[in-house]
Amino acid sequence: MRIENGRISQVGTRAQIDALTESDDLIIDAGGGLVMPGFVDAHTHPVFAGNRAAEFEQRTQGVTYGEIAASGGGIRSTVRATRVADEEELTVASQRYVAWFHAGGTTTIEAKSGYGLTLDDELKLLRVIGRMQDVRTVPTFLGAHEIPDEYRGRASAYTALVMEEMLPAVARERLAEFCDVFAEPGVFSIEDSRRILSAARSLGFGLRMHADQLSDSGAAALAAELNAATADHLEHTSSQGIRALDAANVQPVLLPGSVYALGSSRYPKAREMIEAGLAIVLATDFNPGSSPTASMPMILSLACTQMQMTPAEAITAATINAAHSLGRAAEIGSLEPGKSADFVIYDARDYREIPYFFGAPLTQAVYLEGRLVWVAQGLAGLDDKSRRGADRTARR
Repeated sequence: MRIENGRISQVGTRAQIDALTESDDLIIDAGGGLVMPGFVDAHTHPVFAGNRAAEFEQRTQGVTYGEIAASGGGIRSTVRATRVADEEELTVASQRYVAWFHAGGTTTIEAKSGYGLTLDDELKLLRVIGRMQDVRTVPTFLGAHEIPDEYRGRASAYTALVMEEMLPAVARERLAEFCDVFAEPGVFSIEDSRRILSAARSLGFGLRMHADQLSDSGAAALAAELNAATADHLEHTSSQGIRALDAANVQPVLLPGSVYALGSSRYPKAREMIEAGLAIVLATDFNPGSSPTASMPMILSLACTQMQMTPAEAITAATINAAHSLGRAAEIGSLEPGKSADFVIYDARDYREIPYFFGAPLTQAVYLEGRLVWVAQGLAGLDDKSRRGADRTARR
């Protein structure tokens, strides 16, 4: 693979690339390791304050996620912590998580707001997303993530706030590309979700949905009705909902990490979706409550062992399929001429080793637009040599 100005200019055999190499070119030696496109994580919540380790401990003792949320915990507890954090604190925290994404081989994330739930706090989170460094971000407005404490029992009033104040402000400041909503009984009803997403579409946002995570509420059908880009979660989606997604060409984004972290065994029907012809996406759902992992290799392993996906299907779902769901397939998701040079070197010889050796630190180096942005500890020499060379190559 040859890289010029941060983009892939040629791919081919070693002999073919060697024939194009000039005397002053940097050669990045993968040491016989596996080179793959950077993962595209199409569902993350990377900007928040604090964590919910105490709730994790509660769940180990039998308290359910729903019971924790009903008592004031869950998303609302993170909202309270995030509201009092300033942008600098949130920026520092989010950059810590960027390193975690890199350690799993991820170079692009779809990044949601949703832990502010006021106009000013949602704008704050989106500004932090816009400043995240060394990772490509696709920002999504998720003001409809939960009903905040001050609007409990007044879901319609909060829905109006999202539609009439938050969405127009986000659109004016051009802080988000997509709008998402957590469509679930007790959070945002199907009708309120339809109203929010319709308002978002009228303002030029692409549409994404948290759909059928906790119940078969008809959210997948709504995603199909509105021609959303994606319907995410889908743990309870029926065969009828799957057919509706297929007919409308809505991509399913499956999040097995949240199923695992919540101690559930109800994984999405991945095989049925694949057999229906749907281009499945896999993502981490990185967040402080229901899926506190930024590791795409762990997600691939869960997809293979719990949803009967092959390693090739899983990797496709986390690269080119994910890029399609974000409208970035011409730019990222595969190693092809003309695309951004986002690639990862692994200490592996076979792509199947990535989900197979779950929990193993196989990532050695991560490149974004031909620039080294992360290197495994103990490989400082690679860091020094490749950073200088990648910078020079990017200037060619």
